[in-house]
Amino acid sequence: MTSGSVIVADMGKTLAKLTLWSADGVCLARETRPNAATTLAPEGYAALDVAGISDWLSETLKRFSAHPVEAIIPVSHGAAVVGICDDALAFPPLDYEQEIPDAVMANYRAQRDPFALTGSPAFPQGLNIGTQLHWLEHFFPVIASTAKQPSSGGHHSGLPRFARNDDAMDSDLTLLPYAQYWAWLLSGVAASEVTSLGCHSDLWSPAAGDFSPMAKARGWAEQFAPLAKAGEVIGTLRPEIAAATGLSPNVRIHAGLHDSNAALIAARGFPALAGQDATVLSTGTWFVAMRTLGPDAAMPRLPEGRDCLINVDAFGQPVPSARFMGGREIESQIEIDTRRIDITPDQPALLAAVADVVEAGAMLLPNSAPGFGPFPQHDGRWINRPGDWFACRAAVCLYAALVAETSLSLIGTTGALLIEGRFAEAQVFVRALASLRPDLTIYTANAHNDVSFGALRLVHPELKPQGELTRVAPLEVDLRGYASQWRAAL
Repeated sequence: MTSGSVIVADMGKTLAKLTLWSADGVCLARETRPNAATTLAPEGYAALDVAGISDWLSETLKRFSAHPVEAIIPVSHGAAVVGICDDALAFPPLDYEQEIPDAVMANYRAQRDPFALTGSPAFPQGLNIGTQLHWLEHFFPVIASTAKQPSSGGHHSGLPRFARNDDAMDSDLTLLPYAQYWAWLLSGVAASEVTSLGCHSDLWSPAAGDFSPMAKARGWAEQFAPLAKAGEVIGTLRPEIAAATGLSPNVRIHAGLHDSNAALIAARGFPALAGQDATVLSTGTWFVAMRTLGPDAAMPRLPEGRDCLINVDAFGQPVPSARFMGGREIESQIEIDTRRIDITPDQPALLAAVADVVEAGAMLLPNSAPGFGPFPQHDGRWINRPGDWFACRAAVCLYAALVAETSLSLIGTTGALLIEGRFAEAQVFVRALASLRPDLTIYTANAHNDVSFGALRLVHPELKPQGELTRVAPLEVDLRGYASQWRAAL
C-alpha cells in the first residue's frame, strides 16, 4: 500500500463534502458546503450550482494540499447529466427537482423502454436522466448540435467554465454522468461509468450490460464518454488546477461512482455482510435500500410503480433497490428544527415518548413527498398528531420505519440489514425497524463517512472498515397493533 492520502469528493444534492483519508483508512479532515437549491440557467430552468461548488472545491483542495495527496475519487447522486465541448461546460446541468412540462413528459414516456428492460421506473420531475436529455433538446436543439452558453467570466480557480459561443459550431458534444463530470473537471479526461448510468437513468440495460435501446435510438449512447470502471485511474490532475491549489500534478483521478453504490462497497467490507444476501439502507435526503443477492437468490420481481429499481454495482452486477425521500419527509414534518430526530442528547426522551405515541394511535400517513416512495399516490396526513414536541418527532421516526419496512419487503430483503448514514443515529427509527422485522439481523455503523469510505475502498480495496457493527435491539414497546392500524389507514 502507498503512504499518500486520498481525497473523496462527494457531490451530494444537499451538501458537497470533501474528505481526506490516510492510506490506512483514517479520516484526517472533512469539509462541507451546503449547496444552493438551484441557480437559474439562461434558458430559465433550474440548474445545479456547479460554478459555486467548483469554486469551493478549488479552495478546499488548497487547504488539503499540505498533505501528500496521491488520488482523488468523486461520488455523486445519480440524477444529473452534463455536456462538455472544447474542454468546457456546454450547458448548465438540470436540477432533478425541476418540474417538466406535462406535454414534454408525455412525449418522452411514450418513447421509454419497458421497466423490465432497464430497471428504471418512470420517475417524476427530472429524476430519469433520459427525461432531462429529452427536455434539454428543447433548449439546445438536438443535444448533438452542441449549443453552448457564454462564459461566466471572472474565474481564477483553474477549473473550466462554460464554452464560448464562437467555439460551438464545429465542436462535438460529450455527455457525462454527474460523478464523472467532476472527474473530468479535475483531470480533463471524459469517462462514463455503470453505477451512474445504471441508476434509474432509463439509459442502461442491467441484464445486457449496455446502453438501452432508447438511448441508442436517440443517439445519446454514442454521445456518452467511453466507459471506465469506477475505481479506474482515468488521468492525473490538470496542471492549471495543480498550480492553483498547490497539489501535485501527478495526483491520480479515478472515474468515480454513484453515492449509494459507494455506501454498498463500504458495507461489503464487514464480514457479517460480505458474500451473503444482505441489504444496505443508506439514509440521507433519500433512503435507498440496496440488496446484494446471495449465491442462490433469484432476482425478485419488482413492482414498477412503487419506487423500486435495479441499480448496477461497481462491478456491473444488478442490485434490486427501493427508495423514498425519507430525509426530506422527516424535515418537512419537523420543520428543520435544530432539535432533529438524530440529535444525540434527545435520544432518551424520544425513546420514552414512543409508548404514549402508540397508545394514542398518533401516526403520520404517507406521503409528504408525493410521487416518490412505495406509496407515491398518497397524500400525507396526520392521525392524532401529538402536541408534545418529543412525541411528534417520535411519531415521525415510527413513520420512517414503517415506510422503510415496506420498501425492504418489496425487494425481498432477507438475512442482514445495515442502516448507514445520518439517520442511523435516530434510535426510535432503527429500533422500530428492528421491531417490525424481527427476522432480520439489523446493524448500524459509523453514520458519517460510509459513502466516502466506500469510495476509498475502490482506491485501496484491501481496507476493512474500522470499528464494529452495532446490533440494533427492538423497541420495548410492541408495535404490532400500531403497524396494523397504520396499514389499515392507508
